[in-house]
Amino acid sequence: MEGGDKIKLVKLKAIEATPENFKDYGQVIQSSSDGEEFGPHDAQLDLSRGIPRFYIMQLKDRGLNFSTITHHANVTQCLGSIGGHEWYLGVAKPSIVDLYIPPTAPSVEEVNDSSANVVEPSKKIAKSPCGHLYVPPSVEEVQLFKVMGPKFLKLNVGTWHAGPLFVQGAMDFYNLELSNTNVSFTLLSFNAC
Repeated sequence: MEGGDKIKLVKLKAIEATPENFKDYGQVIQSSSDGEEFGPHDAQLDLSRGIPRFYIMQLKDRGLNFSTITHHANVTQCLGSIGGHEWYLGVAKPSIVDLYIPPTAPSVEEVNDSSANVVEPSKKIAKSPCGHLYVPPSVEEVQLFKVMGPKFLKLNVGTWHAGPLFVQGAMDFYNLELSNTNVSFTLLSFNAC
């Protein structure tokens, strides 16, 4: 740590992930009947920017603490516990910058592309090693979700996440992402405030 930087310990209260309270970060996918047609209850995936990778990920000794958070700018990601065991995930809303409006530019209402992620000039914009721009989330923006039973979480492109976290010694998770996701990612440390 440098000079006057201090570590800030924040305790988060976990809430159970539901389709309603997780919608700003992605989707909670639960079981459906065989033969049911594709619809909004299914994972809405974006795997178009690379080769998909679906694998079983074994994690050990994770605990319930974290000091870094990451996001993936090119892919939706799906995570689920094999066996439906209890686990946790810290998340913050996606903050990839598609468009920056400087103070002298037209107002946000005048921007033609309504799908753009417009950033207020007062926000600090960072550039990832991969080349995309993003606004780092604040500690106060992180929400902790608890996941139990036969369901998985689909994270929207750019959703910040820390975990999976769990208290057991080891757990297996299925993971759907891109083949190079763990090669090109952005980590933000919340150690220094």
